[in-house]
Amino acid sequence: MFQELRREKILELLRENGSSRVQDLSKLFNVTEPTIRQDLEALEKTGAVTRQHGGAFINNYSSFAAQMSLEHREHSPEKKRIGQKAAEFVKSGDSIILDSGSTLTEMSRNLLDRKNLNIVTTALNITLLLGEEPSNHIILAGGEFKAPTLSVTGDRAAMTFENLYVEKLFLATGGFSLQAGLTYPGFSDLQLKRAMIKCAKTIYLLADSSKLEKVLFASLGCQDRIKYLITDNNVDPAYIEQVEHLGISVIVC
Repeated sequence: MFQELRREKILELLRENGSSRVQDLSKLFNVTEPTIRQDLEALEKTGAVTRQHGGAFINNYSSFAAQMSLEHREHSPEKKRIGQKAAEFVKSGDSIILDSGSTLTEMSRNLLDRKNLNIVTTALNITLLLGEEPSNHIILAGGEFKAPTLSVTGDRAAMTFENLYVEKLFLATGGFSLQAGLTYPGFSDLQLKRAMIKCAKTIYLLADSSKLEKVLFASLGCQDRIKYLITDNNVDPAYIEQVEHLGISVIVC
């Protein structure tokens, strides 16, 4: 992998996870630890990250949790429309999984009038938001904390979904490609997303058009498990036909 591309991927990973260790990045990108340190030094000079002993963290890391804010705020109007449309598929009494992130947060804001929901989620902010309704039953997965998405990840989080079955999963992704399927900045989320997908009957993928044909470092695939793609109206009609050829119904809003 070329140096600039590797540094771009490292920055994507830090924006998703908040921080990472030199040792882990070295294994992930199959380069030496001194090479990773040089990459982090270059990224620090741009003002995007701050190095620490043994690794680095994204700047403003502490503000996400303190202010309950999310890192990914781009395409906000599109995410609001997608969230509003996705909420239409949830009725009071449903059993659902809600993934984390800005689009799922917008969806959750449109579920405040639902009652008796059985919810499993990885997102702290969504738990607090929907937990205000006393009739809702919420299971919050445990795991490694990711400040930029106010969520948890890792093997322990994936274990939460063992022996579970729900009717509907509302899923987020870093990118979606016709060939690569669901893609993410790093491998830490793959087992968790796979566990979510395995225990859900119907999967709704919430992805604004900027994520379509965006291929990130780690591929999960799973195109055949997605029933609906909810996206915005900036998507090319010809691309919609290609997605629907995979058996995925596209809902444009």
